[in-house]
This record gives sequence, structure tokens and C-alpha cells, in this order.
Amino acid sequence: MNKTTKHFLFLSTITAGCIYGINQFIDATSEIKHLLSKNNGHFFEWRYGTIFYTKQGSGSPILLIHDLHPASSSAEWSLMIRHLEQEHSVYTIDLLGCGRSDKPNLTYTNYMYVQLVTDFVKTVIKEKTDVAATGSSCSFTIMAAHMDKTIFNRLFLISPISLNTLQRNPTRKTNILKILLELPILGTFFYNLQMTEKKINDLFDSEYHRRKSISGKLKDTYYESAHISHSRGRFLLSSMLGNYTNINIIPALKKIENSICLIGSSDRKETAELIDSYVKYDEIIETVSIADCGRLPQLEASDKLYEIFHMFIE
Repeated sequence: MNKTTKHFLFLSTITAGCIYGINQFIDATSEIKHLLSKNNGHFFEWRYGTIFYTKQGSGSPILLIHDLHPASSSAEWSLMIRHLEQEHSVYTIDLLGCGRSDKPNLTYTNYMYVQLVTDFVKTVIKEKTDVAATGSSCSFTIMAAHMDKTIFNRLFLISPISLNTLQRNPTRKTNILKILLELPILGTFFYNLQMTEKKINDLFDSEYHRRKSISGKLKDTYYESAHISHSRGRFLLSSMLGNYTNINIIPALKKIENSICLIGSSDRKETAELIDSYVKYDEIIETVSIADCGRLPQLEASDKLYEIFHMFIE
């Protein structure tokens, strides 16, 4: 072995060791505040992993599904639960790959989440339920309602992503990115670079209208959710970046029979165009725009959002 090869191997070993150490440090410190408690929840043993969920209140059921993102969890709905539990049995769920649920190393697909919410309703709720979903989760909620008419009543869709984005398919480039993120040491490091406290804070700053209303505790909760279970949220992120969680929902929109209320922020430029694109394929969709909030009105304008829920349910 020549001197150049030895030097290269030495530097590679040192680099790998440093990256491993950084990953371990993040793993050890990210959960130090223990914000995502499991004490007040329940567990649903599903075919691909254990799912954390909560049930509060009593009355007609409503299922709250958070945005599909490794940093997200049912904590997204904490303010809305207080409103809804007075009149409803309120179920929240940490999706597979998120929060306190298992985060297995597999390819996460839209249809997998269709199966998850369908099985959850039939096994845990055991009756037809209203449902509210956010962002990327709106797509598999629509697909689940379309494929099984026995599980949902009304659908509340909050800030769904664009129909064009949902039609993006896996490519060679996105598959390479997926493979890199799934690597044990290097992939974890790349994932941690995308889920730093600063980047999560920047996400709130860019997507929320009343930035000062978002507490530091909530930001810490998102950071913890992204790194809980040894940063295994990277498997979900790799599938999302690989476009495996996308699906063309236009055929389902044309045929779906459920009552749908689409909710967006009037302070976001893209809201009007997005709403029009959905209504184009289902003209009976009810639409509501909420002022003075960003992408997640349940965190910035929970009172207004509750009024919308109450009006449509009653």
C-alpha cells in the first residue's frame, strides 16, 4: 500500500469518525427536553410498525392528521384539541415515520398511508368519522375516502399541496438522493444538516404569518420529532424527496362523494390559485380563507379554524 493510499484511508477514517460523533451528539441532545411524551397516549399495533395516537373528549368522532413531514407530529393539533374535545371524541395520530410512532427503514408510499388511516379508523375508531388533514397528508386522506366510502364523513383539507406537485414521479436523480439519505452514517449526517434547529426556525419564519406567536417550545417539539428514534425520520424524508409519497389525486377528486371543506390562508399568494385548481375537478368543494395566519391556521388561528369546523359539522 503506497503512501497516498494510506493518507487517503487515514483521512477517510478521521472524517467518518467525526461525522459519527456529530450524529451521536445530535442523537443524545435532541430529546433532552422530553417534549413528546407518550404518557397520555395509546398504541396501535399496525402491520408496518407501532402507531402512537391519542383520544380525548366524547361525542361524534373526528380524526386529526398532521402534515406529512419528519419534523411534524400530532403536537400540531394541541390547540385544536382543547376546542373540539368539548363536543367530540378527538383522535390524533403520529403517522408512521413521524413523532412517537415507529420509523422503519422502508419506502414510504402514498398508498401505505391510505392503508394506515383506513385500518386505524376500522380498528381503533370503529365508526365513520370526520377527518381533518394538513399539507401532504391531504392527498392520502382523499385517496382513502375515495377507495373506502365507509370510513369518512366530512373532509377538512388544510393548506393541501398543489396538484402539480403530487404528479411528480420518482426519477433516477431522486432515487440516487433517496439511496444517499438511507446510508447509515453519511445519510444520517445529511439528514441532520436538513433538520438543524436553525432550519426548523427558518421554516417557521417562512411559512407562518404571526411568527412571534409561535413559541420556542413548539419549535423545540418539531426539532425533537425530527430526531427522535436516532434520526430515523430520514427514511420518510428520503421517500418524500424520491417522490414516492406523491400520487395523482385528480381522478379521485372527480369521483369522491364526501363533503369537502378546503381551508387556506388569505395571506399566502398561492392560496387562491391552489383552491381554484381543486375546485376545477370537484365543484361542490366548500372553500374558506382565513386571514392573519400562515400555512397552519391550527397553530396561529385555532379559534377561527374551530368556528369553521363547528359550522360545517353542525
